[in-house]
Amino acid sequence: MERSIILSNLAASGRDTTPRRITELAAELGIPAADLFVVAGHPVPMELLPRERDARVLRQFAYRVSFCDHSQLAALEAFVRSLPRAAAAQPLVQSAWPGGHPAETRFAAVLGELIRNRGFGIRELPFMGLSLSTLYGMVRRWDPSPHRRQQLCASAGPLGWTLPDLFAVADEPYSEALRPILHCHHLGRVFTAAVPLTTAQLIETAQEADRLSMREDQGVWQPVSQGFAGECPDHS
Repeated sequence: MERSIILSNLAASGRDTTPRRITELAAELGIPAADLFVVAGHPVPMELLPRERDARVLRQFAYRVSFCDHSQLAALEAFVRSLPRAAAAQPLVQSAWPGGHPAETRFAAVLGELIRNRGFGIRELPFMGLSLSTLYGMVRRWDPSPHRRQQLCASAGPLGWTLPDLFAVADEPYSEALRPILHCHHLGRVFTAAVPLTTAQLIETAQEADRLSMREDQGVWQPVSQGFAGECPDHS
């Protein structure tokens, strides 16, 4: 069955799918199991949640990683996966909801949970070409609108999702003419790989990202990262 149909069906009626089948589908589709549990409307198993990390470090980590181009992102993902996985010193807990208000629509809830699966809040996300007020609105009530396709194109990359997959979950028509706005899913692959890392390991990874990208520290916060979506091999 075509993956877009699988994802659409899972988003529409996934509560009838067993956790074991969700885990199998995640492996078959190459999507993090935690994300597929969210899409299906199931609680995420505790062992798949990120440990508690320092929010300021998370923000700096996401910012620095977003300066890496595609070859550097691949090297950084390999670096992240080579780091030891330390046993949790305390039980893992689900991080706070990324919005100031509970989600009022199904897809707003999905988006919020996908962000939370990475241990992020809204302010920990890299610059995506969307205002903070827009992002907060998206995790509160993300209804279909003329702007929704643009918002999906901005959101998919930092989450590590391809555009066709996220559009399928959103039940939004997808066209191959659409492109990521700033970041493609190769950026989000690093964020997903980093879910098990500790705060100290995030600092180490951010330093490695700076080494790879040769980002020069200007001494001030620069909200706009490089954005290499235009060079993504998936959209050549």
